[in-house]
Amino acid sequence: MLQPKLVSVEPLEHLLLRLQYETGELRLFDVKPYAGGEWYGMLNNPAYFKTVHLLPGGIGIEWADGQDIAPHELYTCSVAQLPNVKTSKT
Repeated sequence: MLQPKLVSVEPLEHLLLRLQYETGELRLFDVKPYAGGEWYGMLNNPAYFKTVHLLPGGIGIEWADGQDIAPHELYTCSVAQLPNVKTSKT
């Protein structure tokens, strides 16, 4: 299955990401299961977690030192979020 392209990524509290896709879908992705070990453990630092950014063309996301999560995982392992649901920012 081809997932739609990302148009934005927003870091939230508790290692959550709000993902918005070109279709208008808003989805929440929990990074906690990935945030272990020396390399991905850096994501537990709230300041570093906020460095997440969208890759050119909406093909994925990446953090400042290069950590990333596969685009298909972001889509299939995230949950739909209703547009009017408020969550706390980090």
